[in-house]
Amino acid sequence: MKIALVTGSAGLIGSEVCRALYAAGYSVHGIDNNQRRVFFGPDGDTSGSRRRLEADIDYTHYAVDIRERYNVMSLMTDLRPDVIVHAAAQPSHDLSAKFPLDDFDVNACGTINLLEAARLNCPETPFVFMSTNKVYGDGPNRIPMWEAETRWDYDVRRSPGPVWLGVSEQFPLDHCTHSPFGASKVAADVMVQEYGRYFGMPTVCLRGGCLTGGNHAAVQLHGFLSYLLKCNAEDREYTIFGYKGKQVRDNIHSSDVAAFILEFINAPRAGEVYNIGGGLENSCSILEAFDMAKAITGKPMRYKYVDTPRVGDHICYYTDLRKAREHYPNWSVKRSLDSVCEEIAERWLAAELTA
Repeated sequence: MKIALVTGSAGLIGSEVCRALYAAGYSVHGIDNNQRRVFFGPDGDTSGSRRRLEADIDYTHYAVDIRERYNVMSLMTDLRPDVIVHAAAQPSHDLSAKFPLDDFDVNACGTINLLEAARLNCPETPFVFMSTNKVYGDGPNRIPMWEAETRWDYDVRRSPGPVWLGVSEQFPLDHCTHSPFGASKVAADVMVQEYGRYFGMPTVCLRGGCLTGGNHAAVQLHGFLSYLLKCNAEDREYTIFGYKGKQVRDNIHSSDVAAFILEFINAPRAGEVYNIGGGLENSCSILEAFDMAKAITGKPMRYKYVDTPRVGDHICYYTDLRKAREHYPNWSVKRSLDSVCEEIAERWLAAELTA
């Protein structure tokens, strides 16, 4: 049986990919030391997700820290996997400023530890890296925009070229503010590309928008849509940071991300980059998400407004998916924003009933 190695295997994307790979015939081995709990506290704990994986599929778990180079190399030498999906990360844009060294060690150094271990043990193995749209920093804020009643949006009358379709892979990464998280992911992203182009390995960077789903252990500093719906279900106060609550994100369900990863694994390329998100159709502002939450639960949103936006935050971001669709025409975004919101809300409402 073919072997798949997934890092961050108990997280949102990692656990979804584990199940997809198992369904595709792989024996799944996962690396996850529940660092998310260290970063975010009890609300970020992923141990329940790990236990469900162990109960549901052919899954072997390793509580390995990807910063520990020797242990990563040893595991890669033992397994020599047929597929590697690297989804482990310090994922918070805001939290990274509190411990930039830990952030860089996990995101950048952990990634090159995995790349080098793969190069020395299984260089022909597809290597999928979950990057982020934060590699573009706040550069997308320079795209001409206009203010509508409930959102900011790209101004197609003044935007150069077809940028109104969303941010493409050609968008520049430099001359902007990233946050330490964005910078550490740029370092990892470029290194993944380099191992593909310089060493000829089948590597890919997936620059995700807002990745979400019912299995998201959402917290204030990471997991926009799930955390918003959690606040609504639990009658918590939600904080809007700047831009009048009209800042826009595109949202993609973890199952659609996993489906793209399987497409790449089946027809890999070397040193590729794809922006992966819900696109314009699955985009919403915070104010629009408030309305969707109320429509689902019947509860109005409790919130407060802080006029200062987060440093390096996007005013409007949605993904241009043309390259992903051109290279992998069998793939598309299947889950609508409405269905994703309903799934997440049902999860948090059910948790409230059993609390």
